[in-house]
Amino acid sequence: MGSSSIRRLVGLLCVLAVPCLAGCSGRELTNTLGLTRDAPNEFTVTTRAPLAMPSQFSLPPPDPGAPRPQEQSERRKAEEALVPATALATGTGETSPGQQAIVQAAGPPAPPDIRSEVNAESALDKPRQTFTEKLMFWQKPPPPGTVVDPTKEAQRLRENAALGHSVETGDTPIVQPKRRTLLGDIF
Repeated sequence: MGSSSIRRLVGLLCVLAVPCLAGCSGRELTNTLGLTRDAPNEFTVTTRAPLAMPSQFSLPPPDPGAPRPQEQSERRKAEEALVPATALATGTGETSPGQQAIVQAAGPPAPPDIRSEVNAESALDKPRQTFTEKLMFWQKPPPPGTVVDPTKEAQRLRENAALGHSVETGDTPIVQPKRRTLLGDIF
């Protein structure tokens, strides 16, 4: 084969490759070639307990599909994330010697009325409003967020279910706060 026939062959292969690559969309092509990085979904990533060497090698073989004994249930993991004290609690309800040492090192227990004492002290640090500030800022700011009207929302969800629509279809009804005026509380 001569150099001109090799050039023709390479050119022919390039021409044939163009329609093949054109069939791929840009995102699929970059994913196929490994040019894009997709971050994992943090809600689907799970952790597994580490592998450990068995204390004895005469263990029975594991049952296929049986849960791993060192794995925790999703419910237990959620409880530990929400209430970290459950992770420290032993199964018997007693505290371990390490936990007792930490509690002793922390000092005497707080008095039972500590919350009211802290609230009273923090009220002393709050600056007092002047007469002008009371006139300017006579209304308290509304609480953050919007309040959903429960009866109208339940009716909207029932209608969507009856019509076969998604629960996102339609506007969510909210409770409109009453407008307050200076003399509105009097009348």
